[in-house]
Amino acid sequence: MPSEPKPEPPPTDIRVVPVGHLDLRFVPRAWPFADQRRAEIAAHFADLRDATPDLWNGRVLLLHRWALAHGGFEGDCLETDYASMLAWRDWGFPDNSVRNCFAQGALRSADGAFLLGVMSPHTANPGQIYFPSGTPGPSDVRDGALDMDANVMRELAEETGLGAEDVEARPGWHAVFAGPRIGLMKVLQSRQREAALRSRIMDFLARQERPELAGIHVARGPADLHAKMPSFVPAFLHAVWETGRN
Repeated sequence: MPSEPKPEPPPTDIRVVPVGHLDLRFVPRAWPFADQRRAEIAAHFADLRDATPDLWNGRVLLLHRWALAHGGFEGDCLETDYASMLAWRDWGFPDNSVRNCFAQGALRSADGAFLLGVMSPHTANPGQIYFPSGTPGPSDVRDGALDMDANVMRELAEETGLGAEDVEARPGWHAVFAGPRIGLMKVLQSRQREAALRSRIMDFLARQERPELAGIHVARGPADLHAKMPSFVPAFLHAVWETGRN
Protein backbone atom coordinates (compact mmCIF):
# COMPACT_ATOMS: atom_id res chain seq x y z
CA MET A 1 0.00 0.00 0.00
CA PRO A 2 1.25 3.56 -0.67
CA SER A 3 2.23 5.55 2.42
CA GLU A 4 2.41 9.23 3.30
CA PRO A 5 0.37 10.59 0.39
CA LYS A 6 1.07 14.25 -0.28
CA PRO A 7 -1.65 16.79 -1.09
CA GLU A 8 -1.38 18.35 -4.53
CA PRO A 9 -3.04 21.46 -5.98
CA PRO A 10 -5.74 20.93 -8.58
CA PRO A 11 -4.26 20.42 -12.07
CA THR A 12 -4.58 23.57 -14.15
CA ASP A 13 -4.12 22.12 -17.64
CA ILE A 14 -6.92 19.55 -17.45
CA ARG A 15 -10.62 20.07 -18.18
CA VAL A 16 -13.34 18.22 -16.30
CA VAL A 17 -16.69 18.46 -18.07
CA PRO A 18 -19.92 16.90 -16.76
CA VAL A 19 -21.78 15.25 -19.65
CA GLY A 20 -25.22 13.72 -19.72
CA HIS A 21 -24.52 10.86 -22.12
CA LEU A 22 -21.93 9.18 -24.34
CA ASP A 23 -22.18 8.47 -28.06
CA LEU A 24 -19.04 6.57 -29.04
CA ARG A 25 -19.00 4.61 -32.30
CA PHE A 26 -16.71 2.05 -33.90
CA VAL A 27 -15.68 3.63 -37.21
CA PRO A 28 -12.59 1.71 -38.36
CA ARG A 29 -9.73 3.35 -40.22
CA ALA A 30 -5.99 2.83 -40.57
CA TRP A 31 -3.59 4.13 -37.93
CA PRO A 32 -0.41 5.16 -39.81
CA PHE A 33 1.69 5.24 -36.62
CA ALA A 34 1.08 1.55 -35.98
CA ASP A 35 1.58 0.58 -39.63
CA GLN A 36 4.74 2.58 -40.24
CA ARG A 37 6.55 1.63 -37.01
CA ARG A 38 5.51 -2.01 -36.80
CA ALA A 39 9.03 -3.44 -36.37
CA GLU A 40 9.94 -0.95 -33.64
CA ILE A 41 6.66 -1.60 -31.87
CA ALA A 42 7.22 -5.36 -31.91
CA ALA A 43 10.71 -4.95 -30.46
CA HIS A 44 9.42 -2.61 -27.77
CA PHE A 45 6.66 -4.99 -26.77
CA ALA A 46 9.13 -7.87 -26.60
CA ASP A 47 11.20 -5.85 -24.13
CA LEU A 48 8.09 -5.12 -22.08
CA ARG A 49 7.18 -8.80 -22.04
CA ASP A 50 10.65 -9.66 -20.75
CA ALA A 51 9.99 -7.44 -17.73
CA THR A 52 6.26 -8.20 -17.39
CA PRO A 53 5.47 -11.64 -18.87
CA ASP A 54 1.72 -11.33 -18.19
CA LEU A 55 1.27 -8.60 -20.81
CA TRP A 56 -1.06 -9.71 -23.60
CA ASN A 57 -1.20 -8.09 -27.01
CA GLY A 58 -4.96 -7.95 -27.41
CA ARG A 59 -7.09 -5.67 -29.56
CA VAL A 60 -8.03 -2.21 -28.27
CA LEU A 61 -9.91 0.87 -29.46
CA LEU A 62 -8.56 4.44 -29.69
CA LEU A 63 -10.49 7.60 -30.49
CA HIS A 64 -9.77 9.27 -33.83
CA ARG A 65 -12.61 11.83 -33.64
CA TRP A 66 -14.19 13.40 -30.58
CA ALA A 67 -16.40 16.34 -29.62
CA LEU A 68 -18.66 17.73 -26.92
CA ALA A 69 -22.10 18.06 -28.48
CA HIS A 70 -25.77 18.14 -27.45
CA GLY A 71 -24.94 17.84 -23.74
CA GLY A 72 -22.85 14.72 -24.24
CA PHE A 73 -19.52 13.40 -25.45
CA GLU A 74 -19.29 11.76 -28.87
CA GLY A 75 -16.54 10.20 -30.92
CA ASP A 76 -15.37 7.55 -33.37
CA CYS A 77 -12.90 4.76 -32.59
CA LEU A 78 -10.41 2.75 -34.58
CA GLU A 79 -9.05 -0.69 -33.71
CA THR A 80 -5.38 -1.44 -33.07
CA ASP A 81 -3.26 -3.75 -30.96
CA TYR A 82 -2.22 -3.19 -27.36
CA ALA A 83 1.47 -3.24 -28.30
CA SER A 84 0.99 -0.23 -30.57
CA MET A 85 -0.92 1.67 -27.90
CA LEU A 86 1.79 0.99 -25.30
CA ALA A 87 4.54 2.10 -27.67
CA TRP A 88 2.60 5.29 -28.47
CA ARG A 89 2.28 5.93 -24.72
CA ASP A 90 5.86 5.04 -23.81
CA TRP A 91 7.33 7.12 -26.63
CA GLY A 92 5.55 10.27 -25.45
CA PHE A 93 2.36 10.13 -27.58
CA PRO A 94 4.05 11.18 -30.86
CA ASP A 95 0.81 11.01 -32.89
CA ASN A 96 -1.83 13.50 -31.72
CA SER A 97 -4.48 12.30 -34.17
CA VAL A 98 -5.76 9.76 -31.62
CA ARG A 99 -6.66 9.74 -27.93
CA ASN A 100 -6.70 6.99 -25.33
CA CYS A 101 -10.31 7.17 -24.18
CA PHE A 102 -11.41 4.88 -21.36
CA ALA A 103 -14.10 4.63 -18.71
CA GLN A 104 -13.46 4.36 -14.97
CA GLY A 105 -15.87 3.39 -12.21
CA ALA A 106 -15.42 5.95 -9.43
CA LEU A 107 -16.41 3.77 -6.48
CA ARG A 108 -17.78 5.80 -3.57
CA SER A 109 -18.81 4.48 -0.16
CA ALA A 110 -21.98 5.36 1.73
CA ASP A 111 -19.96 7.67 3.98
CA GLY A 112 -18.46 9.62 1.07
CA ALA A 113 -15.02 8.05 0.58
CA PHE A 114 -13.68 7.15 -2.85
CA LEU A 115 -11.95 3.76 -3.12
CA LEU A 116 -9.23 3.44 -5.75
CA GLY A 117 -7.15 0.46 -6.77
CA VAL A 118 -3.38 0.14 -6.45
CA MET A 119 -2.20 -1.75 -9.54
CA SER A 120 -0.29 -4.99 -9.02
CA PRO A 121 3.37 -5.40 -10.07
CA HIS A 122 2.51 -7.78 -12.92
CA THR A 123 0.25 -5.25 -14.72
CA ALA A 124 1.15 -2.63 -17.34
CA ASN A 125 0.89 0.18 -14.75
CA PRO A 126 2.46 -1.24 -11.57
CA GLY A 127 1.90 0.84 -8.46
CA GLN A 128 -0.35 3.40 -10.09
CA ILE A 129 -3.53 4.38 -8.27
CA TYR A 130 -6.81 4.81 -10.12
CA PHE A 131 -10.39 3.55 -10.31
CA PRO A 132 -11.37 0.21 -11.88
CA SER A 133 -10.96 0.51 -15.64
CA GLY A 134 -9.77 -1.14 -18.82
CA THR A 135 -8.99 -0.01 -22.33
CA PRO A 136 -12.11 -0.60 -24.46
CA GLY A 137 -11.90 -3.31 -27.07
CA PRO A 138 -14.00 -4.93 -29.81
CA SER A 139 -16.01 -6.89 -27.21
CA ASP A 140 -17.41 -3.54 -25.95
CA VAL A 141 -19.03 -2.79 -29.33
CA ARG A 142 -22.77 -3.40 -29.62
CA ASP A 143 -24.38 -2.68 -33.01
CA GLY A 144 -21.57 -0.27 -33.87
CA ALA A 145 -21.65 1.62 -30.55
CA LEU A 146 -19.35 1.32 -27.54
CA ASP A 147 -21.18 0.22 -24.39
CA MET A 148 -19.09 2.03 -21.80
CA ASP A 149 -21.59 1.29 -19.01
CA ALA A 150 -21.02 -2.43 -19.52
CA ASN A 151 -17.26 -1.82 -19.74
CA VAL A 152 -17.26 -0.09 -16.35
CA MET A 153 -19.27 -2.82 -14.63
CA ARG A 154 -17.13 -5.59 -16.11
CA GLU A 155 -13.91 -3.97 -14.90
CA LEU A 156 -15.42 -3.33 -11.46
CA ALA A 157 -16.29 -7.01 -11.12
CA GLU A 158 -12.92 -8.24 -12.40
CA GLU A 159 -10.87 -5.96 -10.16
CA THR A 160 -12.96 -5.76 -6.97
CA GLY A 161 -15.51 -8.60 -7.04
CA LEU A 162 -18.39 -6.12 -6.81
CA GLY A 163 -21.36 -6.43 -9.15
CA ALA A 164 -24.21 -4.29 -10.44
CA GLU A 165 -26.29 -5.30 -7.42
CA ASP A 166 -23.68 -3.75 -5.09
CA VAL A 167 -23.61 -0.23 -6.52
CA GLU A 168 -25.86 2.42 -8.02
CA ALA A 169 -24.48 3.91 -11.23
CA ARG A 170 -25.22 7.61 -10.92
CA PRO A 171 -26.61 9.47 -13.95
CA GLY A 172 -24.19 11.09 -16.36
CA TRP A 173 -20.41 11.10 -16.61
CA HIS A 174 -17.45 13.37 -16.02
CA ALA A 175 -15.27 13.68 -19.14
CA VAL A 176 -11.70 14.47 -18.07
CA PHE A 177 -9.55 15.87 -20.89
CA ALA A 178 -5.91 15.30 -19.96
CA GLY A 179 -3.76 15.69 -23.07
CA PRO A 180 -3.63 12.37 -24.95
CA ARG A 181 -5.98 10.77 -22.40
CA ILE A 182 -9.72 11.23 -22.03
CA GLY A 183 -11.09 9.64 -18.88
CA LEU A 184 -14.84 9.04 -18.71
CA MET A 185 -15.68 8.81 -15.03
CA LYS A 186 -18.87 7.16 -13.80
CA VAL A 187 -19.68 7.52 -10.08
CA LEU A 188 -20.67 4.13 -8.63
CA GLN A 189 -22.39 4.65 -5.30
CA SER A 190 -22.20 1.83 -2.74
CA ARG A 191 -24.60 1.32 0.15
CA GLN A 192 -21.72 0.14 2.34
CA ARG A 193 -19.50 2.36 4.43
CA GLU A 194 -15.83 2.67 3.57
CA ALA A 195 -14.41 0.23 6.15
CA ALA A 196 -16.82 -2.58 5.22
CA LEU A 197 -16.46 -1.95 1.49
CA ARG A 198 -12.68 -1.94 1.64
CA SER A 199 -12.66 -5.12 3.75
CA ARG A 200 -14.93 -6.84 1.26
CA ILE A 201 -12.67 -5.94 -1.68
CA MET A 202 -9.52 -6.98 0.18
CA ASP A 203 -11.11 -10.36 0.94
CA PHE A 204 -11.83 -10.78 -2.77
CA LEU A 205 -8.24 -9.90 -3.70
CA ALA A 206 -6.88 -12.37 -1.16
CA ARG A 207 -8.76 -15.18 -2.89
CA GLN A 208 -7.31 -14.39 -6.33
CA GLU A 209 -4.19 -16.15 -7.58
CA ARG A 210 -2.92 -13.05 -9.43
CA PRO A 211 -5.22 -10.12 -8.65
CA GLU A 212 -5.05 -6.99 -10.80
CA LEU A 213 -4.98 -4.89 -7.64
CA ALA A 214 -2.34 -4.99 -4.92
CA GLY A 215 -4.50 -2.97 -2.53
CA ILE A 216 -7.04 -0.19 -2.03
CA HIS A 217 -6.33 3.51 -1.54
CA VAL A 218 -9.03 5.58 0.18
CA ALA A 219 -9.52 9.25 -0.71
CA ARG A 220 -11.79 11.48 1.36
CA GLY A 221 -10.24 14.83 0.49
CA PRO A 222 -7.21 16.59 -1.05
CA ALA A 223 -4.90 15.33 1.71
CA ASP A 224 -5.43 11.80 0.38
CA LEU A 225 -4.14 12.51 -3.12
CA HIS A 226 -0.97 10.64 -4.06
CA ALA A 227 1.85 11.07 -6.56
CA LYS A 228 1.05 7.63 -8.06
CA MET A 229 -2.33 8.86 -9.28
CA PRO A 230 -2.39 9.73 -13.01
CA SER A 231 -3.22 13.41 -13.49
CA PHE A 232 -6.81 12.81 -14.58
CA VAL A 233 -7.65 11.20 -11.21
CA PRO A 234 -6.92 14.18 -8.91
CA ALA A 235 -8.54 16.46 -11.50
CA PHE A 236 -11.77 14.46 -11.30
CA LEU A 237 -11.65 14.23 -7.50
CA HIS A 238 -11.07 17.96 -7.10
CA ALA A 239 -14.02 18.66 -9.39
CA VAL A 240 -16.32 16.42 -7.35
CA TRP A 241 -15.12 17.71 -3.97
CA GLU A 242 -15.35 21.37 -5.04
CA THR A 243 -18.75 21.22 -6.70
CA GLY A 244 -20.42 18.47 -4.73
CA ARG A 245 -21.67 16.91 -7.97
CA ASN A 246 -22.48 13.20 -8.10
